[in-house]
Amino acid sequence: MKIAVYPGTFDPVTNGHLDLIRRARAVFKQVVVGVAENPGKGTLFSVEDRVEMLREATRRLAGIRVEPFGGLSVSFARRQKARVILRGLRMLTDFEYEFQLALTNRRLDPHVETVFLMPSAETSYVSSRLIKEAAGLGADVRGLVPLFVARRLKERLKNEGQTE
Repeated sequence: MKIAVYPGTFDPVTNGHLDLIRRARAVFKQVVVGVAENPGKGTLFSVEDRVEMLREATRRLAGIRVEPFGGLSVSFARRQKARVILRGLRMLTDFEYEFQLALTNRRLDPHVETVFLMPSAETSYVSSRLIKEAAGLGADVRGLVPLFVARRLKERLKNEGQTE
């Protein structure tokens, strides 16, 4: 297992995502972070912005590549010549959805396996959705996301009239 794909929306990238990327890199020679275009999800940041933030956040990490993608994660994995899709399991509530997704992906391509990684204790509760909600209500999210992401998030929400 040389290449693993870590697909997600990353809206925005969190320290939890980065923790998973670092630990995955210790197991796999290369980790391709796939930033889903997914226009139906109503992301705060464009795919270009999310790719840029992830590239900045991972620029000092060897063996990490960040690429945008549309369509199925399993198809993206195939295009990257990866046999593994990485997924993080933060809480028990994630398990049912992730289990269904893994089984569906296995049905779509039995040669691509899903590998689950557990978060570190420090990041187990961190999610992009909650960070956006908290930041939108004026909370300081530094420490949950890279500093430059916290600044961009604050600016984006300010421009959209969501914070004071």
